[in-house]
Amino acid sequence: QVQLVESGGGLVQAGGSLRLSCAVSGRTFRLYDMDWFRQAPGKERERVSAISWSGGSTYYADSVKGRFTISRDNAKNMVYLQMNSLKPEDTAVYYCAASSGGAKYDYWGQGTQVTVSS
Repeated sequence: QVQLVESGGGLVQAGGSLRLSCAVSGRTFRLYDMDWFRQAPGKERERVSAISWSGGSTYYADSVKGRFTISRDNAKNMVYLQMNSLKPEDTAVYYCAASSGGAKYDYWGQGTQVTVSS
């Protein structure tokens, strides 16, 4: 069984930064690609960023490209999302998810709230 626990959310002013963390239990962490999603009230869930199991490949949505950086530490079973130059439109609940491939998400965290004030 794999469990994902996000942390690091909070309230920040526009232009500020936050670093989200996702702690993953289970010895098979290194086999999963990891993604960050977000969902704002009344909006569909958006795939924000992803990183391959090796860390060698990353993906960013156009809306966050150049501002967010995803990384992982397989030795610590951790995934991070460094968010800089935050905007009010980044306000959402952020979720990490583990994928065994083929856009199939096997496990999800409970989410962490990010609120960016203008």
